[in-house]
Amino acid sequence: MASPREVLTPDTLGVVQAVAAHGSFAAAARELGLVPSAVTYRIRQLEDALDVLLFDRSSRQARLTPAGSELLAAGQQLLQDIDTMTNRVKRVATGWEAEFTVAVDTALWDSTVLELAESFYAQEPTTRLRLREEALAGTLEAVTAGRADLALGVVVEPGTTAGINSHELGDLLFVYCVAPPHPLATAPEPIADEVLIRHRVVAVSDSALQRGMALTIGLLAGQDVFTVPTMRAKLDAQLRGLGGGFLPEPIARPYIESGRLVVREIQRAPRRAIRLSYAWRNPGNLGPGRALQWWLGQLESAATRAALLQRRRAP
Repeated sequence: MASPREVLTPDTLGVVQAVAAHGSFAAAARELGLVPSAVTYRIRQLEDALDVLLFDRSSRQARLTPAGSELLAAGQQLLQDIDTMTNRVKRVATGWEAEFTVAVDTALWDSTVLELAESFYAQEPTTRLRLREEALAGTLEAVTAGRADLALGVVVEPGTTAGINSHELGDLLFVYCVAPPHPLATAPEPIADEVLIRHRVVAVSDSALQRGMALTIGLLAGQDVFTVPTMRAKLDAQLRGLGGGFLPEPIARPYIESGRLVVREIQRAPRRAIRLSYAWRNPGNLGPGRALQWWLGQLESAATRAALLQRRRAP
């Protein structure tokens, strides 16, 4: 029988993560590009080596046992430590991080981020660049939890969070919009809460994973809420008349000008400006790697910050 050190590898931990996420050996196999029997074999091999049961198979779903949950939590920390070690070794050798992850809030202008990525690759870095989309408190959490090195469009004030630096990005104006056929399009202004609450609001889901950290902005207690994953989906839902809600003014502007959206004045918040920032992980004793230095250098430009907040999206 194999020893724990022989079978407890990053690949095997990835298999455990996949089964736990999907609740199914077959679904995990599809995600990993394996046959189900291979996933089953690797889990059983690990269980035999550790002499524990990692998954409860008594129901239709594969559920982690307490031992499995502990292994998964410790394994996630181990994988993060491996990534950190890889980054440190790479930076010592070349100055470039092995991988650099940028968390981008869904309210920001994604084309500008891609233009920055294009300019970054023009430096011919040895760094693998990864972009991830986040929303609300999840944008900052991506950095504080170690899932990202830099976060753009942070809504939550980082304050004195240990190991996190931040700088102001700018103010983003939000306007309340509905499609022309929506009942609120012709309601007397300013629209009071007692009128708003009778109509569905479209909201972007907070991507924060930690309980108690998630935010809700502009929602009334008891109001019907249609929750969508991104700001693009929120825009589309409001264009279809599925509800009302606040949208970033630069994103909504082309549709307002073309008559596909109508701006309405809300009694409690005629217009809402939200101050956003960007935050990054403290690089420690090694100092910032070349990828972090490059991105922070770009963000020192007022023109770059304005482009992230203000560029117009074509209808």
